[in-house]
Amino acid sequence: MKIDELIEKKLRNQFNPFYLKVIDDSESHRGHSGFTEGTQSHFNIEISSDFFDKKTRIQQHRAIHSALGPEIISVIHALAIKILI
Repeated sequence: MKIDELIEKKLRNQFNPFYLKVIDDSESHRGHSGFTEGTQSHFNIEISSDFFDKKTRIQQHRAIHSALGPEIISVIHALAIKILI
């Protein structure tokens, strides 16, 4: 399974979002640090879920990182998170 598919699966299971979009933005980083041909390394996440209500931005981002776990966090170079409430 591709990394973007794993990210989506984990976030859906953990947060039951109303809206979720996982974007593999790796190709736009060609030539930059962290880019390796043929790999997924840079991602943008947009997510909306009741889980994030009344949580600080730090709590929201920590929850995302925790849900993804070290097996995903350790193999990606960049992760941009946008919480939609």
